[in-house]
Amino acid sequence: MATTIEGIVTKSTGSWYTVLDAASGESVRCRIRGVFRLRGSRTTNPVVVGDRVRVELGEEEGDNVITEIFPRTNYIIRRASNLSKESHIIAANIDTAYLVVTLDNPPTSTEFIDRFLVTAEAYHIPTVVLLNKMDLFVAPASREVIDPFCATYRDAGYEVMEISATTGMGIDALRERMRNRVSLFSGHSGVGKSTLINTLEPGLNLRTGAISDYHHKGKHTTTFSEMFPLSGGGLLIDTPGIKGFGLVEIAPEELARYFPDLFRYASQCQYYNCTHTHEPNCAVTEAVARGEIAESRYVSYLKMLEDDYKNGKYRK
Repeated sequence: MATTIEGIVTKSTGSWYTVLDAASGESVRCRIRGVFRLRGSRTTNPVVVGDRVRVELGEEEGDNVITEIFPRTNYIIRRASNLSKESHIIAANIDTAYLVVTLDNPPTSTEFIDRFLVTAEAYHIPTVVLLNKMDLFVAPASREVIDPFCATYRDAGYEVMEISATTGMGIDALRERMRNRVSLFSGHSGVGKSTLINTLEPGLNLRTGAISDYHHKGKHTTTFSEMFPLSGGGLLIDTPGIKGFGLVEIAPEELARYFPDLFRYASQCQYYNCTHTHEPNCAVTEAVARGEIAESRYVSYLKMLEDDYKNGKYRK
């Protein structure tokens, strides 16, 4: 009888997988059985970082095979970047997602932030917004930019942490928050994600890149998602920089429920199936007009309806 182990996938390159043995703490390299490629064929990756799996060990390293994927508690997914209708699962079984954003050098668009938050809401992943590179804002006048941004997401119901890998601002609090948890870090290239992770866990020595002077955008330094154990307890998933975040498996009539700030008003609308776009006596649009919902959040909602659904990008 073949020897089997159970563990967690810590790295996926598309053809090879690294699995951390739950019992021994050692890592083994594995392949997957072809049957997994037939299931859920509309995703580009049947096995992802964070998956809990069973592995059948072979006589040699190249003979190790993942034979079973245990049910996922959650996962974060986006539309694949190619032109197909496939989707790409970034990682699974996440306790908290941390979205690293910057207001400058490079700026992170609010629509990108909102798309990520909507997907995390849909798959029951608590998310914290990490406002990084706070060391770039030294003048008191900078609060005129920072405070409205923070208020937008805090009022929507999200925790926003102001941090700086350069000065150490907020690092201890963030490190403590991650203790004994599975934490996913995501964001655009260039927002300082790798530098931040190196500051949180100095022994990792992740590669970091400079900002393009011409485009003011980050250069990719992470190629594949990878999970790392933390010395203080817990696991951290580092992901490649993401340019866009297309929605998957969210029906148009369900979209508003994944905007907590919109959804809290939706029950007050005159029509139970209100789309919050043109209907009379819409409590959501009235709240936007009163300034109780940030206009940028409502604009993101409208853009998602337009871009992903009316233009045919949405798929179940």
